[in-house]
Amino acid sequence: MFLRSTNFSAWYNHLIKKAGLAEQSSTRGCIVFKPYGFSLWEKIRDILDNSFKSLGHQNAYFPLFIPMSHFSKEAQHVDGFAKECAVVTHYRLKHERDGVDIDPQAKLEEPFIVRPTSETVIWEHFAKWIRSHRDLPLRINQWANVVRWEKRTRPFLRTLEFLWQEGHTAHATQEEAKKHALTMLENYIHILNNHMALPLVAGEKTIHERFAGAENTYTMEGMMQDGKALQLGTSHFLGQHFAKAFGVTFTNKKDVLEYVWGTSWGVTTRLLGALIMTHADDRGLVIPPKIAPVQVIIVPIYHKSIDEEVLNQHAQSLASSLRNQHIAVKVDDTDTHSPGWKFAEYETKGIPLRISIGPRDIRNHTVEIVRRDTLAKKIVPLDEAVDYVGAMLETIQQAMYDRALALREG
Repeated sequence: MFLRSTNFSAWYNHLIKKAGLAEQSSTRGCIVFKPYGFSLWEKIRDILDNSFKSLGHQNAYFPLFIPMSHFSKEAQHVDGFAKECAVVTHYRLKHERDGVDIDPQAKLEEPFIVRPTSETVIWEHFAKWIRSHRDLPLRINQWANVVRWEKRTRPFLRTLEFLWQEGHTAHATQEEAKKHALTMLENYIHILNNHMALPLVAGEKTIHERFAGAENTYTMEGMMQDGKALQLGTSHFLGQHFAKAFGVTFTNKKDVLEYVWGTSWGVTTRLLGALIMTHADDRGLVIPPKIAPVQVIIVPIYHKSIDEEVLNQHAQSLASSLRNQHIAVKVDDTDTHSPGWKFAEYETKGIPLRISIGPRDIRNHTVEIVRRDTLAKKIVPLDEAVDYVGAMLETIQQAMYDRALALREG
């Protein structure tokens, strides 16, 4: 058994496997997202996506492969990413008796960069889409995978391939672009504070830590339980660097030709790593209710003294009432594992509330409700259970934020 207090790194890696979030791939430095891990990312992704759209952004998708000549147009950008780029040089293999090898006759005339970030390919198309001030601001977001050839990797935190969103915008004025970069940082902070229960420190990176090709990089950092900081997202004011590199101009209201001003901003599946390292304990995950794929698990406790169907009906009736309050609930009415095994499994997965219903509860018209964050138990009258669950989910959400903040402040 790995404990946070004795080996934080081993505890982290063990918990990812134990909770069924991900596993190592045979491809070095890459991971496989298992269904439960991907469902957590989907919850975070959907919350972010809705917020982007509410701020006027539209989703698009751009190629994974970027021509070398495009990537090299912005000097600071290529300098910043050159050591992390994966490059495609051939387009065909040949099969021989002793195995598969690269076909030397299939060399590309121009190599492709496998997307480490998409500024260059996106600004190429911004040049085609923007003509006048009426086309601005242009606000695009992309959900994608990227590849950065890291020497040392850790699941979710730093992998060769990872998932993210990258927003890219073009504006008519410097002031509008800078304001937008800060607006997106504030949007991230609001979501991570209020949905993931992550207290953050925000600020501007030094000149040596800026995103390659940016004039200003704004960051948000969280403190993990081992006392180390983790960068959780960035927003960049790009100035006119990419506009000039790709010739992205517009005619202003006075019919004068100008270069646009740009921003880019993103968060990645590193958020899952932050979720673990901020909230989990030695028993397993602890998931904030607002991003939990399952907020409440109901476990009927079968016994020979009562018919299983009666227990299941009570469990399903309660589940239906909770769903009517927009609470994500699951009933585990399987008979393949004992209640004790189920309790341990759902503690590991970090489901915020567990409700058990047994013969005594049927007789007394009660249920037992257990909080995952504190493991506190309470017997609640059945007719008060729905209101109690709703209030308790809000309580847990706030308590998790408060605990993380207190740890950092301490």
